[in-house]
Amino acid sequence: MVKTLISRGFLPAALALSVGAFLTARQMGWNLELAVIVPSLLIVVAAAFAERQHAYRRDWNRDHGDLRTDITSAALLFAVFDPLLKWALPVLVVALAGPYLVNNGAAIFPTEWPFLAQVLLATLLAELTSYWSHRLHHRLPALWWLHALHHGSERLYWLNNFRIHPVNYAINYVLGFAPLLLIGTPTDVVLGYLALTYPVLMLQHANLPLRSGWLNYVFSTNEVHRWHHADNARDGDWNFGRALIVWDMLFGTFRYSAQGNDPVAVGLYQPTRYPARSSFARQIWSMFMPGCCRAAH
Repeated sequence: MVKTLISRGFLPAALALSVGAFLTARQMGWNLELAVIVPSLLIVVAAAFAERQHAYRRDWNRDHGDLRTDITSAALLFAVFDPLLKWALPVLVVALAGPYLVNNGAAIFPTEWPFLAQVLLATLLAELTSYWSHRLHHRLPALWWLHALHHGSERLYWLNNFRIHPVNYAINYVLGFAPLLLIGTPTDVVLGYLALTYPVLMLQHANLPLRSGWLNYVFSTNEVHRWHHADNARDGDWNFGRALIVWDMLFGTFRYSAQGNDPVAVGLYQPTRYPARSSFARQIWSMFMPGCCRAAH
């Protein structure tokens, strides 16, 4: 009974919690950023606990020599890189495009639309730039070397979402949010986009047997995203969407089967020169070593 509830209801409940909390906070005039962050924390903590009893694959609950790297990456992401980018990006946009923003920015984004329509538009725009950023990280050797840190784990579980090279994260962050700032997207609309997509991201790598049904044709769920982490390009070069899958459908990179989505193995494409089993620091600095990226795959 519990397993069925988790399988069928975890993602819908997570979406309802996040979106409901955000809309309630907006209606009541509460802090919208907290209304996004708190439900996300609850979702990822619940996923971490659920994995212990209802894992999709039991062997993915064991440390594969990647736990220290994952913890280090997550700690630095939340303590340093994300706060820094939240401060730096608006400053950078204003510095580089100040006159443009003053003269045009506020008039471009359709603030006269209903709020939910504004959120949908912002979501589609941000997901489009994120899609191409992700796809290029699989196509260009230097970018793949950056992205390889994320793919280096040979299992999928709740902490994988935060395993990422800081430069990779910065590129994705800028390409995802700078266009929204440039066209004058209101802050509450951007936060609405995050409230809609964060539940998907918190569960995207979860080691849980989720069966999300029709939501797999809207969001990049853990069922859909599992293919993307396959250890070979034939199975892995699919489903590049950050949280939505709509752009994969449009550009022909969507892969999902209602009968099952279980690559034989996950990890880096083989063979590879990337030092996936090395320390977090060595993986970070390997990007800047001579000849690092000539044979990234």
